Amino acid sequence: MKTITDFQHKKILVLGLAKSGVSAALLLHKLGAFVTVNDRKPLGENPEAQHLLEQGIKVICGSHPIELLDEGFEMIVKNPGIPYHNPLVAGAAARGIPVLTEIELAYLISEAPFIGITGTNGKTTTTTLIYEIFKADKKSAVLAGNIGQVASEVVQKAKPADHVVIELSSFQLLGIDKFRPHIAIITNLYDAHLDYHGTREEYAKAKLNITKNQTAEDFLIVNADQEHLMKLTEDTQATIIPFSTKEIKEAGACVQDGYITFCGENIIALAEVALPGAHNLENILAAVSAVKLAGIGNEAIKEVLTTFSGVKHRTQFVREWNGRRFYNDSKATNTLATKSALTAFDKPIVLLAGGLDRGNGFDDLIPYMNNVKALIAFGETAEKLMETASRAGVKTTIKTENMQQSVQAAYEASVEGDIILLSPACASWDQYKTFEQRGDIFIEAVHTLK
Repeated sequence: MKTITDFQHKKILVLGLAKSGVSAALLLHKLGAFVTVNDRKPLGENPEAQHLLEQGIKVICGSHPIELLDEGFEMIVKNPGIPYHNPLVAGAAARGIPVLTEIELAYLISEAPFIGITGTNGKTTTTTLIYEIFKADKKSAVLAGNIGQVASEVVQKAKPADHVVIELSSFQLLGIDKFRPHIAIITNLYDAHLDYHGTREEYAKAKLNITKNQTAEDFLIVNADQEHLMKLTEDTQATIIPFSTKEIKEAGACVQDGYITFCGENIIALAEVALPGAHNLENILAAVSAVKLAGIGNEAIKEVLTTFSGVKHRTQFVREWNGRRFYNDSKATNTLATKSALTAFDKPIVLLAGGLDRGNGFDDLIPYMNNVKALIAFGETAEKLMETASRAGVKTTIKTENMQQSVQAAYEASVEGDIILLSPACASWDQYKTFEQRGDIFIEAVHTLK
């Protein structure tokens, strides 16, 4: 960890806790800042805030009082989930107070270079692949960011010879200033999180922050199959490395003559790759580009790609039982992700879907439901999904009350050779705290089938 004086004796407000807020507050305190933490949850119900209070950090809980802005803070470090229209955040911006996320803190103290991964879909799979390939090559790397490891905590132990492999959301990237990854990846760009960003343009602008500080010495790996994304990245100062599943890319990654190649070099035969689906091929090409740029050998790449079968909750193979193969894609919280999952299989699918109703329809799933023989629907959107499936020609639609019922119904609607796929196309919050909890209950139900 670098010893820096950027925050010494500065008044800084940490807005919102969770894991990243706690880590940011403790780090800033260690760096000599005068830290105040503000969290909406009352102190009596807030063990994180109580812990910070014990460390000598000022804590204000129960609400976000606008009067805090009168205390002369020189900076706000906010939880990425807090929107910019929050009165405290908007008020800080109006007064010219910088608003950052803890990703910026992590970058400033890190001795190790960053490999940053963003995009609408595929971030976690790409990030995990890169990390696993580093491990297979006996190179040191640390996982951080939106994948579940708080960056400002992880990088305190990182050494100059390490690489910080970090998954970055648009929320996190909005709050950066000097952050500069040596290798950056944009997996793809679709409409998402418009309730937070307001417009597609603002969402894209947030994603493009990953390259705003890069120079010609850095690399930006981009999905060349998306013309709009290539257009958006034209102004980058980084060296662009394209990847494509459709065209030959001599200066990037692609599929050529049955091989995954990088800059014209055959890396691995496509037939040897364990991870299913066209969308995962994009993730693989992006990951291969990153590790080759970082000097990783082909044997490590082959070792991982021939064995890696998916990240938990992301088209994760769970079990084969009585001739059925079960897959957990609980992370599919929108129709775009479910479309990707449906195209990964050419066998008949029994689809489990449903969840929180955000007011959207599901018509864009219809062209992708040709292989769906049955729909098991649950949650607030069950009726909507059943109606959509009927119009798509799905002959069997069943409504269930919970995941255990759904798994049993899916098994009963299937025969040997079928795929049973949980890919909800909806958020989980109507019935489950997180998509992880939803996926874990699915896995448990699959393993207890009789």
